[in-house]
Amino acid sequence: MTDKITNWTGKDDAVVENAIRRGATRRELLQMLLAGGVAMSAGGLVLGRAGNAVAATPVAGGTLKAAGWSASTADTLDPAKASLSTDYVRCCSFYNRLTFLDQGGTPQMELAEAIESKDAKTWTVKLRSGVTFHDGKPLTADDVIFSLKRHLDPSVGSKVAKIAAQMTGFKAVDKQTVEITLANPNADLPTILSMHHFMIVADGTTDFSKGNGTGAFVREVFEPGVRSVGIKNKNYWKAGPNVDSFEYFAISDDSSRVNALLSGDIHLAAAINPRSMRLVEAQGEGFALSKTTSGNYTNLNIRLDMEPGSKRDFVEGMKYLVNREQIVKSALRGLGEVGNDQPVSPANVYHNADLKSRAFDPEKAKFHFEKAGVFGQSIPVVASEAATASVDMAMIIQASAAEIGLKLDVQRVPSDGYWDDYWLKAPVHFGNINPRPTPDILFSLLYTSEAPWNESRYKSEKFDKMLIEARGSLDQEKRKSIYNEMQVMVANEAGTIIPAYISNVDAITAKLKGLQPNPLGGQMGYAFAEYVWLEA
Repeated sequence: MTDKITNWTGKDDAVVENAIRRGATRRELLQMLLAGGVAMSAGGLVLGRAGNAVAATPVAGGTLKAAGWSASTADTLDPAKASLSTDYVRCCSFYNRLTFLDQGGTPQMELAEAIESKDAKTWTVKLRSGVTFHDGKPLTADDVIFSLKRHLDPSVGSKVAKIAAQMTGFKAVDKQTVEITLANPNADLPTILSMHHFMIVADGTTDFSKGNGTGAFVREVFEPGVRSVGIKNKNYWKAGPNVDSFEYFAISDDSSRVNALLSGDIHLAAAINPRSMRLVEAQGEGFALSKTTSGNYTNLNIRLDMEPGSKRDFVEGMKYLVNREQIVKSALRGLGEVGNDQPVSPANVYHNADLKSRAFDPEKAKFHFEKAGVFGQSIPVVASEAATASVDMAMIIQASAAEIGLKLDVQRVPSDGYWDDYWLKAPVHFGNINPRPTPDILFSLLYTSEAPWNESRYKSEKFDKMLIEARGSLDQEKRKSIYNEMQVMVANEAGTIIPAYISNVDAITAKLKGLQPNPLGGQMGYAFAEYVWLEA
């Protein structure tokens, strides 16, 4: 039995601690340990150690205040329509999902007590008992069915409609059991259900401004584009949250966001840029940095259906013009990992490690630009602080272009309205994509012919068919092979240039405790408010 626990590490203990904080039962924790090769007797010791760690550290009380970097008058508490990090933070505070991803990227149960399938096509979801919404209504199978079916209604405008479309059948077996039937087998369903958009709302909900969920906080204030305030849910089905109330708003200017932290106005300044890190570090022991590298990236998007991107050689030239190493070193201040235009990051088990980054080669870039006939033109490139480090990236690319005689007109636009007015619309512009747990989700959202966020308007019938094939395969090696080829296709054929995977850095006061990394992104996968606490 001793050998079974040889490789169990402190990091693994942290995973168990996180599961305890999320309300996992002892039975679920033991199943997790057994799956990791830990003997039953040793598992008891691990649970005791983790339980003691959890019990010894949290402090109850206080008002948590935090600032994100982007907001809009289109901010929403409708999980189906969430698109900005501020939306995700608020939804994580007011609602719960059926599953969540732990620190290792493995789906664990939340509102679901169990999710099982024998063929990856028909899934049975057993709900936890004793869970109630903020208005006192008990959670039932009808709520789950309503929440999932909403994504299939075109009038809702769900951001994950294409992903949800695979769910073709819903049945309430009883009040606590749901049967979900997929159009085709998909072994990723438990992971898909951990996405922020698949939060569970009450059956029949039409007014989402109330934020009536089963989550840790009850909505007190929600002012789109301004702020939101939640108060502790005293009837929460889990232990917690630790703080009495939680206020969240956006400060788009990075320096102002950091200054708000240093002056004591907030406890967390989300996603600060590398230039602000030195200022925080210089403050001494009163502040700290929380770093997470989980697949977030800022990309340069060239629409293939508009000039100049409709000229293939212009796209090729831009890919050789982007100095990826310099972007990591200068724009990201070393807080990143060089990429090669593939959205599946090294943190994902399906990452194609054989796809090496394209070398910076101005002469090859010049060759392709000459073929495209773009010399002598002024080509607009839209950037904004709304897309992390995009302004610095744009300046680096602009300087490289100038050296070979190509004029790129970098147009720096305000953060407010960027995602509505420029992203997906301008011929050449920057985007910023939050981490997604599976290649299927990334490709479905961003690269299939009908993807809702198809940033470069990439279309390939072959690509679409390969995605369906990979999704339905239970052979993991086959899936990996297909996903590898799809990453090559995206890198070589799409108009999205992904120079690096960004290490997200949240700046926090030393009084804020319990913040942990999560594969869904910074701010603890945007769910930090439920789990952190404030020291007196």
